[in-house]
Amino acid sequence: MRMIPAKEQAGTRIDWLPAERLGQVSLDARLRAWLIGKGLLTTRLKTACSARFSLQLIDQWTGLLQASHKQCLRTNDAAGLFRDVEMGCGGQVWVFAQSVMPDSTLSAHPWLAELGDSALGETLSGLTGVERSSYEFAWLPAGYAVAARALRNADVKPAGLWARRSRLSLRGAPILVQELFMPAITSA
Repeated sequence: MRMIPAKEQAGTRIDWLPAERLGQVSLDARLRAWLIGKGLLTTRLKTACSARFSLQLIDQWTGLLQASHKQCLRTNDAAGLFRDVEMGCGGQVWVFAQSVMPDSTLSAHPWLAELGDSALGETLSGLTGVERSSYEFAWLPAGYAVAARALRNADVKPAGLWARRSRLSLRGAPILVQELFMPAITSA
């Protein structure tokens, strides 16, 4: 695996909002439904897309954790595993998801590095000792690191993407999951 430093756009501060403040933001009703919907996102996408659903591992690498990662994960680890997947419907990407697993989590659960094209949420849903924090929501500018990765192949790039994140705990080991909602999700 290669080592890539995770870079955040210099000077860009992202204000992650709790669910109760999301109602104060003007959003497309279809997008809001995806952001705040209950249940596993993968399951909801499979239901909406049926046989047209796809999930693909795009990239996986070891990188340095930024201060924002460490804060959300509540870890002092310097590095971790970054995993990017795309979930789509009928050949269009609907969601770009990035999981960040600090080194201490991988030490406790090395099998997480071998998920391949399997959905993290579905895999963890079958295990005991898994907890999820409340979701936080933010609009990420297109130049912000994870948004830039999500938009890397987009023909038309929006100014930014709405995202949600949560902290998973697998028997005490933290995992950060960030899900970015692509424009195609509201055109279905």
